[in-house]
Amino acid sequence: MTDFATLQLPTEPTVTAPDGSDARVLLGLPGGSMAHFELKAGQVAKAVVHRTVDEVWYVLAGRGEMWRSQVGREETVALVPGVCLTIPVGTRFQFRAAADQPVSAVAVTLPPWPGEGEAVFVEGPWAPSAG
Repeated sequence: MTDFATLQLPTEPTVTAPDGSDARVLLGLPGGSMAHFELKAGQVAKAVVHRTVDEVWYVLAGRGEMWRSQVGREETVALVPGVCLTIPVGTRFQFRAAADQPVSAVAVTLPPWPGEGEAVFVEGPWAPSAG
């Protein structure tokens, strides 16, 4: 049995995500892990694809856009509070904050984030500026 845990959202980022966004690592269990991501106003993350994990994102605050691309399908969606989206393994994706405000989201990674080498940089629609 895994012990239960409690954690307050850290006030400062705990790591820089591979895409360059500010990340606050939250809790996890054997089946998945959770983190909080934020891009400052006007920032653009690096485009990446994950090797082995799926992600589910939920936008908490701000405004921005998320580009996702799979074989035969590509779209850009608005990131606004209340939007939930999936990033299945093998999906290329990139996100950016609006020019006038940051964007923040929580994401669950299934299985838990394995560490360095999981995210592979790819070509995206926007020039990255974060990280």
